[in-house]
Amino acid sequence: MADFDAETRKDDLRVGTPLWVKTPHSTLAAKRTLDRKHADVVVVGAGISGALVAEALTRQGRDVLILDRRPPVRGSTAASTAMIQHEIDVPLTRLQNRIGSRAANAAWRRSVKAVYDLVDLSRRLGIECSMESKPAIYIAGNLLGSRALKAETDARNAIGIEAQYLGKSELLKRYGMDRSGAILSPASASANPAQLATGLLGASLKRKAQLISPVEITDMAELAGGVALATSDGQVITSDHAVFCTGYEYLHQMNTPAHHVTSTWALASRPMSGLPEWIKTTIGWEAADPYLYFRTDAAGRIIVGGEDEDAGNANSDPAKLASKTKRIAEKFEDLTGIRIGRPAYGWAAPFSVTRDGLPIIDNVPGFGRIFTLMGFGGNGITFSMIGAQIIAARIAGDTDPDQSVFRFR
Repeated sequence: MADFDAETRKDDLRVGTPLWVKTPHSTLAAKRTLDRKHADVVVVGAGISGALVAEALTRQGRDVLILDRRPPVRGSTAASTAMIQHEIDVPLTRLQNRIGSRAANAAWRRSVKAVYDLVDLSRRLGIECSMESKPAIYIAGNLLGSRALKAETDARNAIGIEAQYLGKSELLKRYGMDRSGAILSPASASANPAQLATGLLGASLKRKAQLISPVEITDMAELAGGVALATSDGQVITSDHAVFCTGYEYLHQMNTPAHHVTSTWALASRPMSGLPEWIKTTIGWEAADPYLYFRTDAAGRIIVGGEDEDAGNANSDPAKLASKTKRIAEKFEDLTGIRIGRPAYGWAAPFSVTRDGLPIIDNVPGFGRIFTLMGFGGNGITFSMIGAQIIAARIAGDTDPDQSVFRFR
């Protein structure tokens, strides 16, 4: 038997007010008390990761219990900018050098597939979340210049990932950005992350899953035939498997030098008219550190973020929120020529990153029936989709072809 403390890291999941918490259908009611103490699978966390895992498992016909110590979809999911990118934070050429071509190529191909799978899933379930397929433009910066972007374009095309290199003159002509080059790729998307997570949870509840909040898991034990989870108020829940979808508030057992917590800042403008057509249909980010990332929503708001700092608690200062959002708006105007003015919304949040830019999707060390997914970097929704697919397959007793790529490191 394995028996361990199951408390997770705790922090403010966000500071300020994200746009998404003010939109309709961005959360749903949860039961406040447990009326049963056993399920096939307990999913801990009711954000986008937990929602995707619960949907995948209930689609298999499994009895799922979803628990969260906060209200559903009111944690870090609400702080996402929901740029659903296939592009991983570590470029393909650099990832090939870091972990080998076979694993790097598999990770990038799987990321592309995950975006398409997620768009298809949201449409099949009829989730109204402004899901829209969009190309992504990756713009030269202080990490990759024109020569490196050309090599990156060639590397992607060589493994079957569509990418087009844009030179300086073409970038300026088509997008009005004066940089040495960029990569244009088709396989990304954007959505309202809170509505997406709420819709996925709703689909699971229709399949008889249960959602309970607030409930905090404090201890866990594993026997030969199942899992026992203890709550902070002294109750015990049993299940065949458990999945911790708690994002950067990860289990202490998952501490590793390969992973750390950082902070990011974001803003949303008021609805704007007269925007260039390209920015309505394209998501963008820089090959820079810190990088700027941006998109629009269906109402014409510009949503832009960046100025990341490698400190999990750096996001908690309201004065820093004001200065960071001001700087982000200035950088965005310098890049695109578009003036945002006073933001309608501004927020900050921590998130977790890994050295190789890939998530951790695996068993919790020392456990055979308890899984976790974490370390998403800038690809939280995309990697959550991959995590749901891998974990659902493993619980079903199958082997996902890419599971070793995302193992605990």
